[in-house]
Amino acid sequence: MEAPVPTSPALSVVQVSKAFPTPEGGEVRALIEVSLDVADGSFTVLLGPSGCGKTTLLRCIAGLESPDDGQILLRGERIDQVPVWKRRVNTVFQSYALFPHMTVEQNIAFGLQMDRLAKAEITQRVGQALELVRLTDLGRRKPSQLSGGQQQRVALARALAKQPQVLLLDEPLSALDLKLRRGMQSELKRLQRETSITFILVTHDQGEAMAMGDQVAVFNAGRIVQLGSPEEVYTRPRTAFVADFIGEANLVPAGQRDGQIVIEGFGTIEPAALADPGASAAAQVTLAIRPENIHLDEDPDGPATVTEVTFTGGDIHVDVLLGPHPITARLPAHGVTPPRAGAQVRPRFLAGSVRVMADE
Repeated sequence: MEAPVPTSPALSVVQVSKAFPTPEGGEVRALIEVSLDVADGSFTVLLGPSGCGKTTLLRCIAGLESPDDGQILLRGERIDQVPVWKRRVNTVFQSYALFPHMTVEQNIAFGLQMDRLAKAEITQRVGQALELVRLTDLGRRKPSQLSGGQQQRVALARALAKQPQVLLLDEPLSALDLKLRRGMQSELKRLQRETSITFILVTHDQGEAMAMGDQVAVFNAGRIVQLGSPEEVYTRPRTAFVADFIGEANLVPAGQRDGQIVIEGFGTIEPAALADPGASAAAQVTLAIRPENIHLDEDPDGPATVTEVTFTGGDIHVDVLLGPHPITARLPAHGVTPPRAGAQVRPRFLAGSVRVMADE
């Protein structure tokens, strides 16, 4: 899905930095001059490994942390110095944080009562929120009487009832099993479409990011290293880190001589296979090749040796030794006869599929 065309951003993060002190007297730089625009009514995913800064940024937007430098603007107005309770943002946490002694309806109503809304409006908003998350018949149950997925829906309903301009989601699906998690991914997308509220989701799950985001901000070591649609960050990664973190990628060292890319033990890469000919003039480069973009032709004189063949259900993974370099090809499980372990093969790369990686 292509990212929506931005008009004025719902949220702008401008050169935000944040450091935390260490017990040894040093500091950890969690965010380093991070800038990000989030389009109104979009679904943005902050993706990266543990400790990369994505949750710190979410907490700065929510008001749970204060940036050391930079600004955060909501619809053009600075909020980084505004108290948490005055920000038109709401957060859904991984733990759900439901009150166990309250019913579902009471949990959803609590924040509205703190805002001193009229009783009639609270009743209306609670009913609308329950309808949105499809829990209309469970309003009088306690959290302990609900499944994990239902508790997650209550946490979402409580946040949506406040009608935030931006909804922040801090790894809200990580406690769910795989099947339920996939179902809730669809539910979150549906809720975002139906409410048109701007969603910002933090996750370390690449599949989740690909499935849900209009745009994905990939974090590494406190910086956004790539921002784009899911298709863009998967098919056109800018760095070896992004290529390796998003899905599977073969990262192969290669040399560049006389304008040609050469892999030791394999030979020259066909120019048509390169996604970006002339992308780098460096003598030594790293190539990123997705496993599904590799075809293997059995050839007794082929430059590569099959080391293992693994059936995974819908795919067959074929591990190959390309000179000194191990690579993996992913073949469909049906309609293709995979080579045997020990066979010599000649790898072919799909046109435009081999990317020359920029320096980190």
